[in-house]
Amino acid sequence: MKTKAFDRFLKDPAAASCGCGDGCCGTPKNPAVETQLKTGTSPVPLSPAKAPWIIGQTAGPAGDIPLVSTRLRFADRAGACRARWGVGRMRYSVPPGLYGFGRPDKFSPVFVTANYKMSFDLVRSALAGRDGWILVLDTRGINVWCAAGKGTFGTEELVRRIGETGLAGVISHRTLILPQLGAPGISAHEVSQQTKFRVVYGPVRVEDLPAFLEAGSKADPAMRKARFGFRDRIILTPIEIVGVITHRAFLAALVLWLIGLAGIDFLRFDFPAVLGAVLIGGVLVPAFLPWIPGRAFSLKGWILGAAWAAAVFFLRGGPPISLGGWAGALSLWFILPALSAFLAMNFTGSSPITSLSGVVKEMRTAVPLILLSSVLGAVSLVLSMILKS
Repeated sequence: MKTKAFDRFLKDPAAASCGCGDGCCGTPKNPAVETQLKTGTSPVPLSPAKAPWIIGQTAGPAGDIPLVSTRLRFADRAGACRARWGVGRMRYSVPPGLYGFGRPDKFSPVFVTANYKMSFDLVRSALAGRDGWILVLDTRGINVWCAAGKGTFGTEELVRRIGETGLAGVISHRTLILPQLGAPGISAHEVSQQTKFRVVYGPVRVEDLPAFLEAGSKADPAMRKARFGFRDRIILTPIEIVGVITHRAFLAALVLWLIGLAGIDFLRFDFPAVLGAVLIGGVLVPAFLPWIPGRAFSLKGWILGAAWAAAVFFLRGGPPISLGGWAGALSLWFILPALSAFLAMNFTGSSPITSLSGVVKEMRTAVPLILLSSVLGAVSLVLSMILKS
């Protein structure tokens, strides 16, 4: 059994390796971004008047180079918070190009990042008290890891940006420091052949950049390790929840529940139970990911969803007497675990511990089962409504 969504996934498997449509970017899938990726158009640049983080400029061979502050303002932190919740996310970007911080000169290091503003802010704030350059690639407002999977944080864009900014005339050395998670999109030897610049991969986490520089631009094993602790996981959950509660199906379920509360029993729908399954799959599974049995994310979600269905079953009074009551109970057992399993599986795109092959394998098994369970749940729900009417 296959679905159109599953077929689209197989045609664009890079999305699974980086979760470009999920929390790792802090971005939901958006038709405007997909159009930009296909057409190569860039997001509208910010004007200096709307970019208070630009505090000056210095002359460069290709024009004036903006100098940026390494101190994040309240507006920067508030913007990041809004982006985490999906508010204005598709406009949260900075113009691609070359920026300086501190008192950069021709000997200062060059750091490469994406034009997703949260990525840009993390880099400049981590380098407070230092001098250097930041080369920002046009990734259509997508972060480094996701853009590397999509190909926008790639060799072609890096080579083009080096030439357009006149970087060779700004610095005397020929070394670029790239984020390690951007490596899938960059061919270091091709960059060297085309530009004579050498690519050095920095640490996984931006806060390790100072230690990396102090060690002579060398990363120890700890810096190469992709950590995915509780804070890393829980900070990605808001965008997961927003994507669900703004979906038409979720809103339709809410409307049916409200109509049922108004006294139309035929349309009565157990919305609180559905909301619980959403919170389980979108929040509890990411939060307690390492401690839930099973390897597949969908299985973890199904386990907690089944436990929630059992809790709802007994909270609603236990075994029903009527046939319609049994049909309604079965709908909970089919729908709630399927919903939490789907949302948990969706979180694979936000996790650095998953692989492309592993995600494809899990989806081949989980998607048909989730779809089948959902259909059986819908049939049971409609049957229960008919029998109770």
